[in-house]
Amino acid sequence: MTDPAAGELDIARATCEEWPAIVDWAAAEGWNPGLADLDSFFAQDPEGFFVGRIDGKPVSAVSVVNYGPDYAFLGFYLVRPDHRGRGHGLATWKTALAHAGSRTVGLDGVPDQQDNYRSSGFERAHGTVRHVGTIAPASAPPAHIGPIGAADRQALLAYDSTCCPADRPHFLDRWLTQPGHRALARVVNGRLTGYGVIRPARDTYRIGPLFADTVTDAWALLAALAAETGGAPVALDVPDSNPEAVAMAESLGLEPTFATARMYTGPIRPVAAHRVYGVTTLELG
Repeated sequence: MTDPAAGELDIARATCEEWPAIVDWAAAEGWNPGLADLDSFFAQDPEGFFVGRIDGKPVSAVSVVNYGPDYAFLGFYLVRPDHRGRGHGLATWKTALAHAGSRTVGLDGVPDQQDNYRSSGFERAHGTVRHVGTIAPASAPPAHIGPIGAADRQALLAYDSTCCPADRPHFLDRWLTQPGHRALARVVNGRLTGYGVIRPARDTYRIGPLFADTVTDAWALLAALAAETGGAPVALDVPDSNPEAVAMAESLGLEPTFATARMYTGPIRPVAAHRVYGVTTLELG
């Protein structure tokens, strides 16, 4: 490959060591990225992160992370403010999207970009609203809650697969054990009825995923996870495809902050939407 001419956009895969600068861009946009997310993201698909550079300096970024043969997820669609309006984002988008091949691609789109995504073949599936606030401690420790152990791995992977368009064992093996991440499960009569993860982020703690059979299970997990913060604010990305999740967030007084839309380029396998009380992460689905 010849070196790009001075001032010309050069798009190439990024390494995990290069991506923290892109995470800083996301933080500047108010996305509140987690402090230890990168290892989990790159564990799923280290080839799925792309940066556009001019004279060796990053100006644009997109990730397209492949989950198996049928599904991929697009995130981190960012252009440095001083380089917007020049086509750099679209060029990086096209290069990154090719990485997905024939897979259905999902994304969580902010409102001002959704028309652009539709023109690229994405269709809205549901909305998601980030709810932020403090959660009052439960009067007693929620019942049937405990840490996720190695012996629970297969049950958890199977449960997670009912809530997502693709299996993601490599991602979860990292996500559940990253520094600062706390993963809790609810087991009733020997059966897993939900699990959740809380992690420190730039502004507030973020909870995701929060998957549960019922609102009772979800509330027990949410209360236990929030107790890990010592009363600090938490953020939960709540899909409107689960009305009970929305009602729970509202009943707790969590404040809606910003909205996105989950969009897909094609069909996905069935998902148990009634179990999804909080999506894992807007960056990786």
